[in-house]
Amino acid sequence: MTPKMAARRPRIFRKLLSRSTLLKIVLLFLVWSVVEAHISYYHIARAERETKARTSVTKPRRVFIASLHWNNEEVLRSDWNKGVVDLATVLGPENVFVSVYESGSWDNSTGALRELDGELEKMGVGKKIVLDEETHKDLIAKPPKQDEGWIDVPAYGRKMPRRIPYLSKLRNLSLQPLRELAMNGTMFDHVLFLGDVVFTVPDILALLDTNNGQYAAACSLDFSKPPYFYDTFALRDSHGHEHASLTWPYFRASRSRKAMVHARPVPVSSCWNGIVAMPASTFTGIRGLQFRGLPDSLAASHLEASECCLVHADNPGSRTRGVFVNPAVRVGYTRAAYDAVHAAASAAEEAGGSWLTLGDVFFGMWRTGLRAGLPRRGWRKRR
Repeated sequence: MTPKMAARRPRIFRKLLSRSTLLKIVLLFLVWSVVEAHISYYHIARAERETKARTSVTKPRRVFIASLHWNNEEVLRSDWNKGVVDLATVLGPENVFVSVYESGSWDNSTGALRELDGELEKMGVGKKIVLDEETHKDLIAKPPKQDEGWIDVPAYGRKMPRRIPYLSKLRNLSLQPLRELAMNGTMFDHVLFLGDVVFTVPDILALLDTNNGQYAAACSLDFSKPPYFYDTFALRDSHGHEHASLTWPYFRASRSRKAMVHARPVPVSSCWNGIVAMPASTFTGIRGLQFRGLPDSLAASHLEASECCLVHADNPGSRTRGVFVNPAVRVGYTRAAYDAVHAAASAAEEAGGSWLTLGDVFFGMWRTGLRAGLPRRGWRKRR
């Protein structure tokens, strides 16, 4: 290297690192970020319009609805019952079976479900609505018939039932009619696990069509106190990590986050956010899945996992067909929560807007991207 070349190199570096050059780089980066936010905003708005347009079925669908309820009278009477009736009307009463298991509610959930039972009866919809009078207090007051699902709790000086095995048992009971019908030759295309949420027919039709119908499971996004999503226990990104942010675009793994930013079906490891659609064949036949909890020995060591995560881990289809969150399907645990994640879209519909503002998109991409890239203290929760 000649002396002239050696002297020239520091000057080049100083020029590249000059204040004006750095400012240009920052401005260029900001301009690109704004452009990227506009592109994302456009994709979200388009997905919003497509979801709202789904008001009828394009092909026959046979749907088995499975649902658990406890102290849900308010949402049952305000929205849920009507949503089920509307869905059965659109799909066709002959194409729907409703299986509900209610257990020990303190409110008048049983009365609301009896009303639904009557409506479905008039329509000719297949159904099994179980109203179990046993409360949690009744359950723990009597000795267990078997030790499985119960662990010693020193603070109480006795065995206590574990929540996850108990919920697993109820979910399996809600699926029992599906298995019995399949054994008699009556088949369904989808199982729709319908939580105690506010939803509409377009929401369900969009969820069933997630990823063009190619999925092992498709989940909505659920909200109790918007803009924060609700079910953090079951939702894990494509790398098995918990969320990076409770607000949009939520995910730590770049694959999941990019899909959310572009309003595409989001690949995840597990989800159970309000409503879940799965192929009915997953739960029928000799190899049909059952919900379960972790062994009691692990629970005694304070290790626990949701049955709604384990079902995806147990499902071979999760690895071949994928598990997805559909960002266009947003449900709420109250009417106010549902409206909060739809009202903005309704107001902006004529202008081609979305449920998020452009500012939400811009700052959300920055905030979640930074959090996803930062190292975290302690153990990272994974599925």
